Amino acid sequence: MALAQPNPGGPSRAENHGGVLPVRRNTPPRGTLATTACMETLQVGYLHAVAAAAGCSLSQPFPDNGIDWHVSHGAPDHVVDDEVTIKVQLKCTYQLPPYPPGPAFSFTLDNAHLVKLARTPVSVHKILVVMLVPRSREEWLSAGHGQLGLRHCCYWTNLAGHAVTGRHRTTVRVPTTRIFDDRALCEIMARVGAGGRP
Repeated sequence: MALAQPNPGGPSRAENHGGVLPVRRNTPPRGTLATTACMETLQVGYLHAVAAAAGCSLSQPFPDNGIDWHVSHGAPDHVVDDEVTIKVQLKCTYQLPPYPPGPAFSFTLDNAHLVKLARTPVSVHKILVVMLVPRSREEWLSAGHGQLGLRHCCYWTNLAGHAVTGRHRTTVRVPTTRIFDDRALCEIMARVGAGGRP
């Protein structure tokens, strides 16, 4: 994901490197916070950026009951209400490479999480958002005068009706065509606002 701004003079750092942001080297020591905790923070930052660009508001359930965020979108075209909401469960992994090959990649969920995401019918729809990140935190972020880049990408899926197949955990398929960005979020909200599914 790149958050771009107008470039008043010359090409951006991404343009100078063929559209790929360079990795910074010789950085000062990073904090001792566990990598998994940092991954959770990074994916929340991604969600916030997408929601901001899509004109959505965010709220966090307290206490957390298996759903990380509620995302709401107001638009005059919605027919079910003037503002619609979806629930978002975030997951993050460095065990998959960027640009996963094929039409979908496999991701394993605890059955308790899957049951919550797969429940149907529902009054508020749920989606799973999976973020793929590099293993090294030094490669997660690159900032310059023209843009802020986060690696690698978030993908989304709606698991409503998905069966539990494993004893304790179940592998689901996440489509690689469903990149989670501001346009995708607006399209999800438009479908939900028309009375459909994400």
